[in-house]
Amino acid sequence: MADAAVAVRATRTTDRRRRRGLLPTGLPWVLPALIVSAGLMYFCIGYTGYISTLDWNGSAPDPQRVGFANFTQLFTDPIFWGALEHTVVFFVITFVVQTFLGIVFAALLHSGPKLGVLYRIVIFVPVVIAPAIMAPVFRQLFAADGEFNWVLQHVGLGALAQPWLAQSSTALGAIIVIQIWGQTGVTFVLYFAAMSQIDPEILEAARLDGAGNFRTLTNIIWPMVRGTTVALATLSAIGALKTFDVPYLVTLAGPNFATEFLGTFIYRVSIPLAQVGYGSAASIVLLLLALGMAITLQAQGRERGTRRVRG
Repeated sequence: MADAAVAVRATRTTDRRRRRGLLPTGLPWVLPALIVSAGLMYFCIGYTGYISTLDWNGSAPDPQRVGFANFTQLFTDPIFWGALEHTVVFFVITFVVQTFLGIVFAALLHSGPKLGVLYRIVIFVPVVIAPAIMAPVFRQLFAADGEFNWVLQHVGLGALAQPWLAQSSTALGAIIVIQIWGQTGVTFVLYFAAMSQIDPEILEAARLDGAGNFRTLTNIIWPMVRGTTVALATLSAIGALKTFDVPYLVTLAGPNFATEFLGTFIYRVSIPLAQVGYGSAASIVLLLLALGMAITLQAQGRERGTRRVRG
């Protein structure tokens, strides 16, 4: 009894001290790391903004201040606008196809097929393959004498065979195919996890009401995983804006800038061409585009959710 009374008094004393602010909260423990990480990030952003006002090659001791001339040049650069167009097309096609494949694969594997674990591994394996390993394989696959054209010739579609990566009309499509192959596993995993949170009784009730597989997927499952779709759209949009590794490793952003993205554009003007100020201006534009797209997609997702609740 005495020990219990002492424990109660100690608890009350601790509560009083916490209410008075005598005991530290969790903030002091995370504050140093927060200051270092946030400070470093915002310092880099601010420094990039400062460099964007310079005509500098990255090493000269006396850079010339040019104000907003880099941004003016950027908005009149047809290669920049081409890179932005490729980024938009890349985002729209990859997001739509990956969303469709991801939710279909997740629904099929939620039905409990045999060897379901093996299928999950097969779908997710491309995600963990490094682009540096994947790039030579796809360069050979889509070459003029590569395996893809070999298959077309042996199934009677030889007229469609062409150098997919060596011509402007097909290079971007090949990059999009590679991206879909490599990242559909992420979409599948997130949709599979989201479907696991759906109450089985809801699906069972739909079955009893006569809903088939397609209607259950489109009218019940799809609306209930809307939050995952919004998150995937945000990640896909930001990822498209930062795309660099696949187009650079597979096509070097060519031919004739056909697979130039904002990421490869910034690298090309900043490193090989040594126009660091110009590349920094493009980096600031990329940052603003990423923030704008993320805010827009999140706001639209919340607005639709509010309308659904009110309805």
